[in-house]
Amino acid sequence: MAAIELRGLTKVYPGGVKALDALDLAVPDGEFFALLGPSGCGKTTLLRTIAGLETATGGSVVIGGRDVTGVQPGGRDVAMVFQDYALFPHMDVTDNIAYPLRIKKVARSARQEKAAEVGARLGLEHLMDRRPGQLSGGQQQRVALARVMATQAQAYLFDEPLSNLDARLRLEARTFLKKLQRELGVTTVFVTHDQAEALAMADRMAVMEAGHIRQIGTPAEVFQRPANTFVAGFIGSTPMNLLDGTVRGDTLEVAGCKVALPAAGPSDGEQVVYGVRPEYMSYSAEPVEGALGGKVVIVENLGASHLVTLDVNDVTVQVVVPEGSEPAIGDDGYALPRRDRALVYRDGELV
Repeated sequence: MAAIELRGLTKVYPGGVKALDALDLAVPDGEFFALLGPSGCGKTTLLRTIAGLETATGGSVVIGGRDVTGVQPGGRDVAMVFQDYALFPHMDVTDNIAYPLRIKKVARSARQEKAAEVGARLGLEHLMDRRPGQLSGGQQQRVALARVMATQAQAYLFDEPLSNLDARLRLEARTFLKKLQRELGVTTVFVTHDQAEALAMADRMAVMEAGHIRQIGTPAEVFQRPANTFVAGFIGSTPMNLLDGTVRGDTLEVAGCKVALPAAGPSDGEQVVYGVRPEYMSYSAEPVEGALGGKVVIVENLGASHLVTLDVNDVTVQVVVPEGSEPAIGDDGYALPRRDRALVYRDGELV
């Protein structure tokens, strides 16, 4: 097991495309760390640079206290699971799991014994003589995990390993993967574009944009207190309401309504952005002091709740309401923010 540290890590591709821009990051020993961001933000490049599959243009990669920036992938003592699992189609499950041990010239009997041991732990014992083409997506994923476990590497790197699974299997797989990582205690870096995966699985996470890390924190910190409007707009199954406002003493004028100013700092008359998640607002059919009032224009069924969209003086405001209490389209409605969960942003940064 080993900590991972990145110091000023930079990756520039031919043509001057800067995929990573002087990143600093520390992942402690045994932590499950998620890299999250939109497509093209650099998260997979970052993972591949840690693994040595991409060569850093500048900065350094330190694993277990050892600078491995110039070390080939095989010498870094990390194991990687790819999005497509990268299984050998002509090998059975036993040989796929044992392949890294074969590269290390471990005796055949020893590597087969290890493959059987790891395969049994992941419920693959009845599949060991099958080839990848005879397995389901979930079974192939477990084979890829078993191969990683068999290497007994210092760190595990996962590049969107659940993206090829259907929705139900993905939920089962993320629970299984998190439980497995806890049992093994191996430092793990997990790349995903699915924020639900990152929020559910990670001990800590980084949100990336255009080669930069925009925020690092626990899932609760990133969800409840996004450091900037980019993270605020990106994180959450329902987007945060980000509304232009003007400070009026101890209140904010937002979309023609007055709400409580949730943070000290902004001066009277200052233009800011008011942020509050739909989950942190309550809905009322009657006028309420400090609420944003308008017309109900959309009601979306989320299962156990509904997402209600209000038109507040031509500004869109969304609020989550419990199942059975949803209004009808065209109703007058009022969304009351929780002051302790509302945020204020100045120049895109949290006040």
